[in-house]
Amino acid sequence: MKELLLLRHAKSSWESLVEDRNRSLTEVGVNRIKRMATACSEHFKSFEVVFSSPANRAMHTACIMMHQVQMPFEFLNLREQLYTFEVSQLINFIKSLPDHYSKVICVGHNPAFTQVVSTLSTTNLDHLPTAAWAQIQFEQNQWEHIQNGQAQIGLPKDILK
Repeated sequence: MKELLLLRHAKSSWESLVEDRNRSLTEVGVNRIKRMATACSEHFKSFEVVFSSPANRAMHTACIMMHQVQMPFEFLNLREQLYTFEVSQLINFIKSLPDHYSKVICVGHNPAFTQVVSTLSTTNLDHLPTAAWAQIQFEQNQWEHIQNGQAQIGLPKDILK
């Protein structure tokens, strides 16, 4: 059985004149991911590894989440393939994960994250907001064969009431 948690980066700023991959989190984004991680700490702690896009906003989101739940930073792995907005590239990354990992968190970007939920699970998701997560459990034991997973969605508007 495999388990995947897709964590979309927190709210980022468009105000700075920097390249897309260098955009930082807003104060609202930092506070929201802190609160989401704290509220879901037992949930996040059960994962074995975190793969993050190297984009500033994604790395920062991953680090804040890991700090909040006291997850060892050795679990964090930056992967250029996760700096993508294309669903096919994200699916290729997920399906090529080493099978010795059973529970994986990926931190990255829309629209790819939203589309992966709809593609790899039985849930049709319209939009995964910033700082939200989608956890998908699969019956399959190999990442390359995952399909028809059961998804649970963690939305800030529901969790942080």
